[in-house]
Amino acid sequence: MPPADLLLVWYDRHRRTLPWRGEADPYRVWLSEVMLQQTTVAAVTPRYVRFLARFPDVAALAAAPWEALAEEWAGLGYYARARNLHAAARAVVAAGGFPCSAAGLAELPGIGAYTAAAVAAIAFGEPVVPVDGNVERVTARLFAEAAPLPAAKPRLAALAARFMEQPAARARPSDFAQALFDLGATLCTPRRPACALCPWSGHCAAAAQGIQESLPAKAAKKLRPVRHGVHFLLRDTAGHMLLRRRPPEGLLGGMLEVPGTPWRDAAWTLAEAMPFAPAALPWRAASGEARHGFTHFELRMRLMLAEVPRLSDRAGFEVHVPGAAVPTAMRRLLALAPACPAMREAG
Repeated sequence: MPPADLLLVWYDRHRRTLPWRGEADPYRVWLSEVMLQQTTVAAVTPRYVRFLARFPDVAALAAAPWEALAEEWAGLGYYARARNLHAAARAVVAAGGFPCSAAGLAELPGIGAYTAAAVAAIAFGEPVVPVDGNVERVTARLFAEAAPLPAAKPRLAALAARFMEQPAARARPSDFAQALFDLGATLCTPRRPACALCPWSGHCAAAAQGIQESLPAKAAKKLRPVRHGVHFLLRDTAGHMLLRRRPPEGLLGGMLEVPGTPWRDAAWTLAEAMPFAPAALPWRAASGEARHGFTHFELRMRLMLAEVPRLSDRAGFEVHVPGAAVPTAMRRLLALAPACPAMREAG
């Protein structure tokens, strides 16, 4: 077992400076962990600061309407995280505070084993090891675990849990968890790990065998299916857009979108798509195609355009100003739209 004290000495010297680093407030720790799921540190850092300015504590988040949270989360992706964040905040406020153990935290909406362990270790000092992708990679290399992911996940989690058998790790569970994160993020990286700088290099079975870059092994990925949609952007001369809010459950739940067809495996003909237009108008096609990758499929969207002198809210639709907060898939779709003709003439 690699000595925990060596990693902690390295961490004390080389820890990353992050806006959530050093926090013991479970709300802020939890928020950072949820934001970082499937999103890079560089993308999260400014959004984390902005989010806290708007929702500074769990009570403020719980009291906020969904539309405010959806607006603030737009562009971060994986929108089920935001729905669960909102539901969990309300559950925490109703209970009078956060549970202080990983087991209790895991009972909150949307909090899985990793997030529960991370909040428990960092905010409450529970001696548990949160296992994310960085920790899986570090552990697979330290023990030369050759079984491919995802089948190897239980084995890697069990190996990582053994780190806490050491008194040095148990004495500083918050720092030890974050040290593991930093080791994987800065030295034990997926490609070209900096083994010469690693505090555990002399205890790494993969490095001893020269196989560190091949671990962790991963099962071959399946090709993602492609789905198709046609969307209808109705604007007025001021550039206001007619949008609609998706149902609260499901993909992009509760987020704004450009109205259009459902997404399906077969491409849509214009004749098939037209009944889904929000109004009977002379629609014209924008050039190009917008593409967006979701976890389980790739989405390809075409955009139809029409203008009216002035938009107003109507049943099932909302009028929004240019630059409204929409998810990334919709931003890519809107990028296909040129300026309104009337706006070009006014310019």
